[in-house]
Amino acid sequence: MTEQELKTLAKHAYHIRRFALRMGEVQGQGYIGQALGYADVLATAYCYAVKFKPEDPEWEDRDRFLLSHGHYAIAFYAALMEAGIIPEEELETYGCDNSRLPMSGMTTYTPGMEMSGGSLGLGLSIAVGIGLGLKYQGKKSFVYNSMSDGELDEGSTWEAAMAASHHKLSNIINLIDVNKQQADGKSTDILDFEPLTEKWEAFGWYVQRVDGNNLEAIVEAFDKARNYEGEKPRVIIFDTLMGKGIPFLETRDKNHFIRVDADEWQKAIAVLDESQQ
Repeated sequence: MTEQELKTLAKHAYHIRRFALRMGEVQGQGYIGQALGYADVLATAYCYAVKFKPEDPEWEDRDRFLLSHGHYAIAFYAALMEAGIIPEEELETYGCDNSRLPMSGMTTYTPGMEMSGGSLGLGLSIAVGIGLGLKYQGKKSFVYNSMSDGELDEGSTWEAAMAASHHKLSNIINLIDVNKQQADGKSTDILDFEPLTEKWEAFGWYVQRVDGNNLEAIVEAFDKARNYEGEKPRVIIFDTLMGKGIPFLETRDKNHFIRVDADEWQKAIAVLDESQQ
């Protein structure tokens, strides 16, 4: 990827962060820490790697992107807007009655949403089912499963990891956001999941671990995952910083649901805009 292409991708990530902040302001809340931290990964996915048609979200030959961590919906909607699947005009409806943008991802409402997330630990199992189906049909599409590090606590995740390896589902690319926070505190204090690289390797996966806020590293990881020629399923572990791009949120006491006061939404947007000048 050229330097200019990286700059363009950085602009997409900026837009995703800005869209997410604007939606958060609508309801005065949202998982904005995760949205800001994961924006670089989503920008790379939807503005570079994932195969889809904005005008036809149900296109048969599309790549599937599963949002297992359904509470990341505010970030995902921002990516769908930047990708042209959802119009920006719907920002103001986020979390409102009869909106296509509920606060947790649901397939019945949102174009481009492949699964209803929220009950964590289900995405990879669904990815295995879709991956098997695509393999039997001879399709070349990838199945991306996006999940949180909290889902590493779930037994279903590791059962699916074994199944994907057993069935040689090399069409699965699992994306893990390691922001080290869960609802009850620091992830490794709740249930220590390290060493992650070695664990996924032991389960038979092709593994990469990169800085999830470094676009060049993220692009390289997606390229390696997509171009890997072996029969193993692929996983990319992203280490991210909650609140990335907004210094006063980056340094705020970290928790699963970062507090943002009413007067801080516009301040955050102003800080983000200033960084682009």
